[in-house]
Amino acid sequence: MNRERQQVSRREFLASSAALPLAAGVITIPGVARGAWAGGSDTIKVGVVGCGGRGTGAAAQAVRADPGCVLWSIGDVFQDRVESSYQSLTQEVFKDTPERVQVPAERRFTGFDAYKQVIDSGVDYVVLTSYPNFRPAHLAYAIERRKHVFAEKPVAVDAVGSRSILASAALAKAANLGLLVGFCWRYHDGMRAVFERVNAGEIGEITSVHTTYHGGTLPKRPRQAGWSDLEFQMRNWWHFTWISGDHIVEQAIHSVDRMAWALNDRVPKQVICLGGRAARSGPEHGDSYDHFAAIYEYDNGIRAHHTCRQIDNLPADNTDYIYGTKGRAVVNGFGGVFKLYDYKGNETWAFKGRSRDMYQAEHDEMLASIRAGTPINDAERSTRSNLMGIMGRMAAYSGRTVTWDHAMNSQENLQPATLEWGPMPTPEVAIPGKYKLI
Repeated sequence: MNRERQQVSRREFLASSAALPLAAGVITIPGVARGAWAGGSDTIKVGVVGCGGRGTGAAAQAVRADPGCVLWSIGDVFQDRVESSYQSLTQEVFKDTPERVQVPAERRFTGFDAYKQVIDSGVDYVVLTSYPNFRPAHLAYAIERRKHVFAEKPVAVDAVGSRSILASAALAKAANLGLLVGFCWRYHDGMRAVFERVNAGEIGEITSVHTTYHGGTLPKRPRQAGWSDLEFQMRNWWHFTWISGDHIVEQAIHSVDRMAWALNDRVPKQVICLGGRAARSGPEHGDSYDHFAAIYEYDNGIRAHHTCRQIDNLPADNTDYIYGTKGRAVVNGFGGVFKLYDYKGNETWAFKGRSRDMYQAEHDEMLASIRAGTPINDAERSTRSNLMGIMGRMAAYSGRTVTWDHAMNSQENLQPATLEWGPMPTPEVAIPGKYKLI
């Protein structure tokens, strides 16, 4: 259920990655030169901001995506994560091809400004995989410095950050810079095949959608001696809303994005959402909820549903149920289910092919587009999906109906006034009816 959370199974991921061929998954597009590119060199230097499990995995995928890519610099708030990532990449993933990792000590950066040092180190392609709360600032700086960017989801945790992402997306488009957001299921072959048919009308006009992300609680990291309040929260970041956006934004946003995909990426008129905490306890669990149930209403009257849960010892589900006037679709990427049915119960189509690794495919396609001089920029669409998750959280926390216009123009800003290694009280859990919409 939590395959995309590389922080949970980092060593297993890296071990499996090390066994893959160097250029695994590299795609060939007719007419695309694999040599010199718009940057004026055969070499594309990759920088990584955020060296956790996902950042380490993305670093390997970015380098593998093109034979001219080399890892040039890495950075993270925490020194131990920088060194752990570097050791994993050099001793496991690229141990037989050390020339692909050109990251001497002077290009391994630590601290809150490490992102600037990575971006200014001479890189061409930046992988942004640090804490979601920081993504808007990191992206704005990367685009200002005219870098191509892969930005992991979620791209923002609040409306202020969302507007910043949209502004950066527009600047990137004007400068012909690539900006790909890590909605990896959009790069899964089975997903593409089934949603192409859904969007083409094979099950008729869509009347309803229900997407799910029912899983278990993510790991907790007990406080260690010497950790400040801020470090403790950042080490348990997916349990704190100000950093992660809560799990409807941080994890289940994939399912919200597929809801948008099923409805041709139209935005909803408004959302009603229930949520709360039924099973979370202890300081490591911060202020995040453990369940949400959202109803998105569209201008044409369609009501689309999303439910997500992070509670242990309960049945898991990560299925999308899409209903049309002629039939229905059942989609489960983790289970390899991509099927269409009529209302007599007959299976009318199923994806039988083999899908590429979607994490690798997104970098493959991005690097190919950069080589071609027509870089991908899907940030506007991705930010709309991201904001759908944010508005769902806003509705659950407040107990109010939240319109798209309210969410888009909200002044809610979860960024702390200062970031210092010292005291930082744990935010209170939101109580519907008391939590104020901004």
